[in-house]
Amino acid sequence: MNIFDYLDYRLFLKEFYEERKKTNSFFSYRYMGNKVGMDPGYLVRVMQGRLHIAESSIDRFAALCKLNEKESVYFSTLVSFGKAKSERQIKLYFEKLLSLKNVKARRIEESQYEFYQKWYYSAVRSLIGFCGFRGDCKELAEQLSPSISAWDAKKAVRLLERLKLVKKNARGVYEITDTTITTGKEWRSIAVREFQRQTIDLARESLERHAKELRDISTVTVAVASGDLPEIRERISEFRNSILGLAAENPSPDCVYQLNIQLIPLSKVERTAP
Repeated sequence: MNIFDYLDYRLFLKEFYEERKKTNSFFSYRYMGNKVGMDPGYLVRVMQGRLHIAESSIDRFAALCKLNEKESVYFSTLVSFGKAKSERQIKLYFEKLLSLKNVKARRIEESQYEFYQKWYYSAVRSLIGFCGFRGDCKELAEQLSPSISAWDAKKAVRLLERLKLVKKNARGVYEITDTTITTGKEWRSIAVREFQRQTIDLARESLERHAKELRDISTVTVAVASGDLPEIRERISEFRNSILGLAAENPSPDCVYQLNIQLIPLSKVERTAP
């Protein structure tokens, strides 16, 4: 087991236990609990993702799992990451986890994580798909709304090339590739929140920046049964896919749009709701 493959310390402990149990019949929750000074029942709930371990027991778990110094630091950071509440803490500990990974994995994940940190990275990629970009980053930057600096556009292109999301063809024209970012959903959910926050801000700014003819921002407030949420999500998904299908069918796009669909509760929701 490689702890650097994990972003959830409780999943690591669960799979560590299962692995040890296969080869050592005596290895039980009670045995493991005795080694780390924890009640077996509490330990089970930790592995189920319902509870967290105390800071004081981190070193004992690291010793039980025979982690070396760097692995122990990673494990300790995993615990802090798992307990983090605020967006700032989550981002801080996640970026520390990235820095502790091996160089090859870190380069891949840091670049993919970076892709979601600026709204214009995905916009530049979509723009490159039809604008005939040949390397003039100043012109590319000015085509965005709001425009960005030539340096930011150049940085975006370099990142997209590094991730193999765009490439230069034999004619010297950049084109998008079919490559997708597929690394585990745990880190993507962290990164995407930042991307969504930025695009929501752009939608708010669009009220003042763009004429009504160039945008469509509508709102509706409704009372629904919480049990209908799965169907509402499904209908939103169908709508989103229909827009993607329409865009894919048009061979000659001439602009880039950002579509945000927001469904948020305006009253308290029972925890039993789906």
